[in-house]
Amino acid sequence: MSTTGTGPDLDEVVLDAASVSLWEGDEGGLEQAQRQALVTLLKQRFVSARTHPRDWQVLVEHERVLRSRLNDLFLDLALDREREVAWKRQAVSETGARFPTLLYDAAWSREETIVLVHLRDRLRAGAAAGDRRVYVDREDLLEHVAGFRPPHATDEAGDEKRARNAVAGLVKAGLLITGDHEDRFEISEAVEPLLPLELLQELLEALRRANEDPAPVDEDEGDGLFEQAGHAGQAGPAGQGGE
Repeated sequence: MSTTGTGPDLDEVVLDAASVSLWEGDEGGLEQAQRQALVTLLKQRFVSARTHPRDWQVLVEHERVLRSRLNDLFLDLALDREREVAWKRQAVSETGARFPTLLYDAAWSREETIVLVHLRDRLRAGAAAGDRRVYVDREDLLEHVAGFRPPHATDEAGDEKRARNAVAGLVKAGLLITGDHEDRFEISEAVEPLLPLELLQELLEALRRANEDPAPVDEDEGDGLFEQAGHAGQAGPAGQGGE
């Protein structure tokens, strides 16, 4: 049988079979599922097995290569295998030098932080009781936030609006998971790894001091802590809110 003709060269066939190119001129080295997981991780505060099961599986199976891609952007990958949660964070130089960043400031509001502290407590109590899933009602969250209103506060309607906006913000962030009932939520397992206990204790103490003292709150003390709690990181132009 003749081996001459116009068919494709064997080496070209092998190269095409191994190619991950998705469009003409595509020089990327990741498969489509890996790229999708990377984009999800960059866009969202976190990826979990519950909220993004396919992306989570890809992250676990290809952790090294995806971590490498994040490192190229001066970002690091945090992975909590026990709770099945992954998130990105700004890389920190060993010399103290500041790296360029893609993460914009997405600090939690005071009301959001109060709710997050409560969610973390409820989540830990549920886990201690052996509950696989922990739920909370909207009214419970609003009442908890109201309990932190200082005696000298007078804008009750405005405070309630901010509390409702805080709940809505945590739903959007995926830390409160909606179900069949719009006023009942499941608490995401991502709450605990994203918010270290030490930081939350500092936040609670700052809130208590603000409630006890009718003088203006020290913005440098309070807001600085709230910004730390918010730095789980969204990707986008600096200073831009939302996704």
